[in-house]
Amino acid sequence: MLKKLATIGSSAWYWLAIVILGLSMLAIALFYQYVLDYGPCVICIHVRIWTMGFIVIALAALFVRRSWMLCAITHALTAMIAGALLERSWLLLGTERGTIVGDCSMASGLPAWFAVDKWFPKLFEIWEACGYTPELLFGITMAEGLVVFSITLLLVSIILMAAALLGRKAT
Repeated sequence: MLKKLATIGSSAWYWLAIVILGLSMLAIALFYQYVLDYGPCVICIHVRIWTMGFIVIALAALFVRRSWMLCAITHALTAMIAGALLERSWLLLGTERGTIVGDCSMASGLPAWFAVDKWFPKLFEIWEACGYTPELLFGITMAEGLVVFSITLLLVSIILMAAALLGRKAT
């Protein structure tokens, strides 16, 4: 079982699926922003940044996936990003439901050397204050969907990282 999971985790198809999933998430966000006119808040922008992070890691993993150690590291990095994505998604859900009162301003909170909101404003510019997220399908809001996605990505990454490490020892 571990060997099969390790094989899946080092597959180019797995990492390509992660890239496509991340690009799809960004495309959906941009569709809601520019077509349906739901402007992103600061937490939404942070979610986009973390999403770009796991896309970059997945692209790197395509090149290092044959090394079990580097593959395990990319799974660990994906798990860390998924954890950060879960934290942002949870904050967004709490803000939406009024159970978390946070500092949600129009400032990105990013350091000056990482001014992605200035470099790529079409993707990372904050349009409005936090408060709600649009409904996706079947009454599920974007924040709820992000929480479920983040938990799933975190669990899959941890399982595949363990499989890469333990599967190596089993051979």
